Amino acid sequence: MGAAGFRSAPGVLIAPLHDEFGWSTATISTAVSINLVLYGVISPFAAALMERFGMRRVVSWALLLVAAGSGLTVFMAQVWQLMLLWGVLVGVGTGSMALAFVATVTGRWFVARRGLVSGVLTAAQAAGGLVFLPLMASLSESVGWRAASLVVAAGALVVVPVVVLFLRDRPRDVGAVAHGAEGPDEDAPVTGGAARRAVTVLGEAARTRTFWLLAGGFAICGATTVGLLGTHFVPAAHDHGMPATTAAGLLAVVGVFDVVGTVLSGWLTDRWDPRRLLAVYYVLRGASLLVLPLLLAPTTVPPMWAFIVFYGLDWVATVPPTVALCRERFGARGPIVFGWVFASHQIGSALAAFGAGVVRDTTGSYDGAWWGAGALCAVAAVLSLAITRRTSPAPRAVDH
Repeated sequence: MGAAGFRSAPGVLIAPLHDEFGWSTATISTAVSINLVLYGVISPFAAALMERFGMRRVVSWALLLVAAGSGLTVFMAQVWQLMLLWGVLVGVGTGSMALAFVATVTGRWFVARRGLVSGVLTAAQAAGGLVFLPLMASLSESVGWRAASLVVAAGALVVVPVVVLFLRDRPRDVGAVAHGAEGPDEDAPVTGGAARRAVTVLGEAARTRTFWLLAGGFAICGATTVGLLGTHFVPAAHDHGMPATTAAGLLAVVGVFDVVGTVLSGWLTDRWDPRRLLAVYYVLRGASLLVLPLLLAPTTVPPMWAFIVFYGLDWVATVPPTVALCRERFGARGPIVFGWVFASHQIGSALAAFGAGVVRDTTGSYDGAWWGAGALCAVAAVLSLAITRRTSPAPRAVDH
């Protein structure tokens, strides 16, 4: 919840920062792009650090980075400060407790119902947006964007003692076994360098066709969700006369239905071919993006509500099947492999966040960005179906 809520904050600050400092949409979007890239690129290294030092330490330090990056923005006056604080510090902090964290928890604590559990944990991203976006939009308009930034900093700090007191690394730390496991976890602790471990796993995974197909599809996933809609829906709706608070409220409703869609996707992943699920999700998402330019208006007309519900159900429904495929094809290395796949997701997000800002500045409209994203979704569906189906489970790897 925290990672998604903190990371999504810049989306509602684009207009206030433009009004106060005169920075262009493309300039502010560059900071968002840095945030998105680091949110993903740090993910495999965070997964390796969790193997080496434990989840509790990594998540605690990540929250402190978010608090520092967000809190210090109240003193910001130059573009480079925006890049450093919201781009680098908040990007690294949120990326260290993002979806690689979900894959790590799922792999360590569950054997049965992994798809459902990954769906529930991923749905927390939607809840993060649901909690933070309307609050931050309201604060930004009524009090100012600095108050909104301080709320993010305070929210991160509040979670730190909860993590320190209650988060544990493995079932054996509390005298338990993973849910559905026949015996205790026998994996040996990892003692090598975390950075080397992350890079080594990338080198091994990059020699497989499956990795590149997953990474390509997930890059498009990021481009068509967080990078485009998550970053630019509020300013795009504002271009059509819709108040920013109303647009942020619509994104919050997306979050509500995203919870439902992602949990359902996790349940389906335990039962159906995850490759086909991914293809269906991408096709449906692309179709909805193609019609979005026709729905934007000063008020929330019924067709817009239909889009919000439909898109919400599909938003991060792609995560449980992707986590399942990484675990199935790469065994115990799955969380780190997923971290690299997620890095591609965020690179796609960053390119879309920057590209959509450029489209808006050069054409005066976001229409071209929506249509291009719809076409990319068709490509992602093809990539998903091109993944070869495994007839037997991947061998369980033991790391030393």
